[in-house]
Amino acid sequence: MRLSRYFMPILKENPKEAEIVSHRLMLRAGMIRQQSQGIYSWLPLGKRVLDKVNAIIRDEQNRAGAIELSMPTLQSAELWQESGRYDAYGKEMLRIKDRQDRPMLYGPTNEEMVTDIFRSSVKSYKDLPLNLYHIQLKFRDEIRPRFGTMRSREFMMKDAYSFDLTREGAEHSYNKMFAAYLRTFDRLGLRAIPMRADTGPIGGKLSHEFIILADTGESEVFCHKDFVDFDIPGEHTDFDSVEGLQAIFDKWTSLYAATSEMHDEAAFNAVPEGDRLSARGIEVGHIFYFGTKYSEPMGAKVQGPDGKEHFVHMGSYGIGPTRLVPAIIEASHDDNGIIWPASVAPFDIVVINMKAGDQACDDTCELIYAALTRAGKDVLYDDTDDRAGTKFATADLIGVPVQIIAGPRAVANGEVEVKDRKTGARETMTIEAAINRFVA
Repeated sequence: MRLSRYFMPILKENPKEAEIVSHRLMLRAGMIRQQSQGIYSWLPLGKRVLDKVNAIIRDEQNRAGAIELSMPTLQSAELWQESGRYDAYGKEMLRIKDRQDRPMLYGPTNEEMVTDIFRSSVKSYKDLPLNLYHIQLKFRDEIRPRFGTMRSREFMMKDAYSFDLTREGAEHSYNKMFAAYLRTFDRLGLRAIPMRADTGPIGGKLSHEFIILADTGESEVFCHKDFVDFDIPGEHTDFDSVEGLQAIFDKWTSLYAATSEMHDEAAFNAVPEGDRLSARGIEVGHIFYFGTKYSEPMGAKVQGPDGKEHFVHMGSYGIGPTRLVPAIIEASHDDNGIIWPASVAPFDIVVINMKAGDQACDDTCELIYAALTRAGKDVLYDDTDDRAGTKFATADLIGVPVQIIAGPRAVANGEVEVKDRKTGARETMTIEAAINRFVA
């Protein structure tokens, strides 16, 4: 992609409305634009990051055995009346009527709809376990939307829903998502700590929020410091192994970890003082087992091996991609801008032409750009006639992991400079060596 032909509206000044780093940098880098309170457009640079985040989420959901579908954003109020949540949900739900005066709503979540899909199609225990997921825009009319896409009214959510014949089967499905979430956040460059969450009126102990530590986090969290060094489940994790997944769950819940809502001061004080960690945290995922809360009122049942009908046990599993993007920035930035993990960077490499119009610089940059693009790299070529300082500032702001800098003096010697955005380390090498480093 040539920067001269790309739509990336960079802001030179910090936006006054931005309260936290991620909101400020996303606006400055031209990733998002606010359309109304708590509602944002994702501009090309931001959408590239969002798409890569979603690709990793999909990959790990699929690996864990979940199956993707797509459900509509507008839902009939009848389903929510059937479950008993329509009147109880509160003002966060956007209620509307169609031209036939039928009550509708802009879905804040999809438990009712997916339960309706399940009950219309699945009748036997032989079709279980089943986990259905989608990635979709949702709307919750937050009383105080803030922090950009960190807490917006319209947002994107990956929500998955598991269906099992028994409580034991549902716990295995829960453990699948537990391990998948650990892997997902790790691939996004984040260390997420699962913390026991409030189950509310449903009861039970199976509800966990996945929290990343960040100074600008919305809530205070308390945990054992060893979580920071726990090994993440590997690529070849067997998601069919009940024992293996239970061992992962047991390890990651063996030490104290709680948000302020669930904090037990006495239990935390029982942790050796040198092992206590209290910090600010950002919730990036939430998993929940709720048994037959929806299957009973909505009649979602299957015939079991005993020939009798059983209400299915369900769980829901949420990740907010539009929340994850700013969370990654909160965890990885410096004074100059964003530092993207390679897995979600909008581009792999930015080639910076220090003197556009100079034949040698133009030819060198075209050569590098073409070679890296053919090799399958996402390359941004800064072919603008901006000043050197502006080019460097833009490259640092948008956080591309690698910068290849071609200036007249270096090019005359057959060389370019390669900069690592994260460390700031610079290395001068031949043009061929620079290409080979990223093509191999």
